[in-house]
Amino acid sequence: MSKFRKKGKGELPAISTASLPDIVFMLLFFFMVATVMRDSSLMIENILPSADQVEKLKKDRTIFIYAGKPSSQFNQFGKEPRIQFNDAFIGVEDVKPSIIAGIAELNEELQSKVVVGLKVDKNTNAGLVSDIKQELRKANALKVMYIANAKAEE
Repeated sequence: MSKFRKKGKGELPAISTASLPDIVFMLLFFFMVATVMRDSSLMIENILPSADQVEKLKKDRTIFIYAGKPSSQFNQFGKEPRIQFNDAFIGVEDVKPSIIAGIAELNEELQSKVVVGLKVDKNTNAGLVSDIKQELRKANALKVMYIANAKAEE
């Protein structure tokens, strides 16, 4: 009769790490593609009004102007509605030069097709919006869109 020998402790074979760099690079590329960087940080309270007829437009040719009360982090600027362009508060008189500078930063093909998007808090006075629009006329930025949330269907 033959003898039966016990094998060792039944160790598992070593895990192959040959494909580990491939997995790491796939994850890296995924997060590089899926991550969106913010253009500017919001310094105002911005609760958008709701609308029932909303369209999506291309963002590459849009320059945004925000209007509303400064958020709680920026109490030093008061409680009155302010205008924000990029990452700074501006006055009504600074809208025209800011828009002209913003248009100059765009590609040449998009400069003639630029649209100004107004993201105005729903509690902001219409007078401030009217003043912004007057300055946009002076800057010859005549294509204006109002940003709103889609109204939920009942």
